[in-house]
Amino acid sequence: MGKVVLVTGVARQLGGRFVRRIQRDPEVDRVVAVDAVPPEHHLGGADFVRADIRQPAIARVLAEHSVDTVVHLDVTGYPLGGGSRTSVKETNVIGTMQLLGACQKSPSVKRLVVKSSTNVYGSAPRDPAVFTETTPPKSLPSGGFAKDTVEVEGYVRGFARRRPDVAVCVLRFANILGPTADSPLADYFSLPILPTVFGYDPRLQFVHEDDVIDVLRIASHEPERGTLNSGTFNIAGDGVLLLSQCARRLGRPTVPVLLPAVSWVGTALRTLGMTDFSPEQLRLLTHGRVVSTHQMRETLGFRAKYTTAETFTDFVRSRGPGLLPPEALAGAVDRIAALPVLGSGHPPTQSAT
Repeated sequence: MGKVVLVTGVARQLGGRFVRRIQRDPEVDRVVAVDAVPPEHHLGGADFVRADIRQPAIARVLAEHSVDTVVHLDVTGYPLGGGSRTSVKETNVIGTMQLLGACQKSPSVKRLVVKSSTNVYGSAPRDPAVFTETTPPKSLPSGGFAKDTVEVEGYVRGFARRRPDVAVCVLRFANILGPTADSPLADYFSLPILPTVFGYDPRLQFVHEDDVIDVLRIASHEPERGTLNSGTFNIAGDGVLLLSQCARRLGRPTVPVLLPAVSWVGTALRTLGMTDFSPEQLRLLTHGRVVSTHQMRETLGFRAKYTTAETFTDFVRSRGPGLLPPEALAGAVDRIAALPVLGSGHPPTQSAT
């Protein structure tokens, strides 16, 4: 019998795309797509099973279909439809516990892939310039999706110790962007005017949703010769962008807000339903975060097709023009930067775009 792959979180665009793609792999015999709500998109020839991973019934699904590979994508910080933050946390944490418990009891499961996030590193003023997979955070995330991912990874490590015969791969994705991206950060970049933290210009990394699908495929199969797809890997496009560069490429003006007032602005935006300006996102937009992708390239054997800048460019194309033409905005910034500094005889350097 061929490989049977179970995928969670298929009601989301990313999960649906992965299900449709993995079916085309010749070594995959069947795909079992699981979610608590029916997806609005097509799943190709996959077997859709409506099941809540927070319930013990997920063990029966694994047994009935003799699943040997589990790809857990239902770890997210973004509610689906009219969902609440509470339901998202329950799915992230309790759902993962139930799923891992079912995998532990299933003799057929041989491979587990878990979608995680670089949020596990947090964002703090004294963070290192670049995080590796073994770098501990300066301060553990205190809440939100970041705390969920820390708890999820803890449960996954416990599962790996109890079932050493199962190949476990944890993929820590940087901020995922692309034409169909649905995330708090994508919502933030879609605002007509971007509130920023006065005095800060954080470094950001992105990974394209197409690259996410490709690396999930690599993690789901047996490793290629000379590579290893068991372990924990940072996944991001090459390079970084400053938040100011992102704003200029979007053609959206920014409104710097003093740090003490940022929380109030975030509350106002959440109340208006414009974006989920959570504390963890505020920290990211203040201090930024950059991770090393050395292990991704040298051990996992994956090279992203899109750089961070190319990922953002594709995202910008899908969102349409902002209030200000990006070329005109960048030109205005450069002209201002070229003006003589008062009291200085040295011309300033030009800004990056």
